[in-house]
Amino acid sequence: MPAAKPFIFICGADDFLVNRQGKARYDELAKDITDEFSREIISGFANNVGEVETAINRFRDSVQTVSMFGGRRVVWLKDVNFLADSVTGRAESTLTLVEDLQQLLEKLNPDETAVVVTAAPVDRRRAFPKWCEKTGDFTLVGGDADGAADALAGVILAEARELGVSFGDGAAQLLLAKVGANTRLLIEETRKLATYAQTDATANVIEEAHVAELTANTAEGDFFEAAEAFFSGDLKWTLAALHHHFFTGGDSRPIISALQNRNRILLQVRALADAGEVRVGPRGLDGLPKATTTYGRHFVGATEKSSFNLFSQNAWYVGKLAGSAKLPSLRRLIDNQQEFIRAFEEIIKRPHEQEEVLREMTVRCLSAA
Repeated sequence: MPAAKPFIFICGADDFLVNRQGKARYDELAKDITDEFSREIISGFANNVGEVETAINRFRDSVQTVSMFGGRRVVWLKDVNFLADSVTGRAESTLTLVEDLQQLLEKLNPDETAVVVTAAPVDRRRAFPKWCEKTGDFTLVGGDADGAADALAGVILAEARELGVSFGDGAAQLLLAKVGANTRLLIEETRKLATYAQTDATANVIEEAHVAELTANTAEGDFFEAAEAFFSGDLKWTLAALHHHFFTGGDSRPIISALQNRNRILLQVRALADAGEVRVGPRGLDGLPKATTTYGRHFVGATEKSSFNLFSQNAWYVGKLAGSAKLPSLRRLIDNQQEFIRAFEEIIKRPHEQEEVLREMTVRCLSAA
């Protein structure tokens, strides 16, 4: 039987996921320890080198303390942030203190003191994380930052399994698109949707319709209800959505921004579709990777996700936008863009009549369509 590792080291890009797993490991170690003085949690969060020194000194005192009644101690050094590629993390004094931390961990006897260290984010190019990976019980939560989207999908799928439910076709992707990269909120939304699915006689399946109805739009503005209604071509729904938005104290700017962002994407989709380069299919925008190879070079330097660059978007997400209703003609989309500009200029002249301006714009656009 292999010897026990001297300590547990859990790291990753997302502090919530890292601490969640760290808490589970700490609780498992501490469950049989009745002496509360033999359990200790120390914050490793530091804004400067002085706070790094304070945290490590506290950790040193804790692991070198002998249990009052004998037996094993459990110590959790949590929220460590000074291992990141940051000003504090790169400081020479911090690197020296991290060497001290390594010496403390190296001398641990796990039979006397069990230690859990959770750190996020971590610069894995440094010597210390590499040493932890070789020496300790090492866990990288969620993979590297580059795989954040896959990691988030894995989080909600795993959460659903634990709750005894599953996601139907398109439901997980829609949840990610509506919530964005907010791990805490994704988990809470998954729990909420699971509760609904278990009481809705849907065979414990979270359907896409559940997400659309029950999950608020907290990511980028493309999923505003008014934008959804507008591009569905439903005049009555759009006017009702506008009324609800302004009734709750909303402003016109996010509405116009959402409409413009969606319209810009659809303009590019329409142009490519008319050229026979792409097709809106059940799995998203078919042909987008090939079109990216052909036309992506024209967006030099545009690497971040943006509605100005169709090729920075997820193919499934674009297909969802374009496939929610009949794709408008190129002429209609250009006219929409002109109407958005006109509405923006009108709001400057009539700042106290924002809802009326957008209602007038909506009637002009959808009546023409």
